[in-house]
Amino acid sequence: MNPVALVTGAAQSIGRVIVEHLCREGWHVAALDADSPAIESARHTWSAGNDSIHWICADVSREAEVSQAIEEVRERWQRLDGVVNNAAISSAHSGPPETLSLEQWRRVLEVNLTGTFLVSRCALPLLRSSRGAVVNIASTRALQSEPFSEAYAASKGGVLSLTHALAASTAGEVRVNAISPGWIDTGPWLPAERRQPLWENPSDHQWHWSGRIGLPQDIASMTAYLLSSAAQFITGQNFTIDGGVSRRMTYPPSP
Repeated sequence: MNPVALVTGAAQSIGRVIVEHLCREGWHVAALDADSPAIESARHTWSAGNDSIHWICADVSREAEVSQAIEEVRERWQRLDGVVNNAAISSAHSGPPETLSLEQWRRVLEVNLTGTFLVSRCALPLLRSSRGAVVNIASTRALQSEPFSEAYAASKGGVLSLTHALAASTAGEVRVNAISPGWIDTGPWLPAERRQPLWENPSDHQWHWSGRIGLPQDIASMTAYLLSSAAQFITGQNFTIDGGVSRRMTYPPSP
């Protein structure tokens, strides 16, 4: 029987490539996104006729919509083996903290952190039955910062803490891990009106020990591994995938 995964933020960017990767590996995927035009674009351009993908339009920050999405999965497949919490407001820069409104702050945390919790909580009964796995997509900004990224950094830091807390609470039943991507070029996997060519600045590639900036496939392959039975001894962990940048020693320019 094919395993079943729920992927949030699935219609574009990293989420879209995770869905494609899992389908190639034989998974059935409930692909959830709040952006209905992005869903329609994805449905018609790369998943038409693919009955292994079931599209769901829902906002992960809304409890009723999350509950309904999990119920759709239950009704369609009667099981759930993996959850990928990828949905996020991805703009890291919100301006000086003095001008960051409470509304903006709350919205980022509602989607990025509370949404991760709501999806995981609603999925746990099915995941416990299948002894499944959760992969939370965090960010290297949970571990290191740049100016004017308070809401995003706080939300992703919360995702990392939520990851090991859930791993402890579901020990022996559900594995829970996180991935912290670094610089990932998502341009070609965005909706057509926002699509950009792959990044070609040589100095930016050279800044990475890997010799290039990241691609969504780098995240998708680790996600698939962490969901698989090959990762049965891995839980409560965060995997930084950034081409080595966060380990790079830097110094100020010489005077």
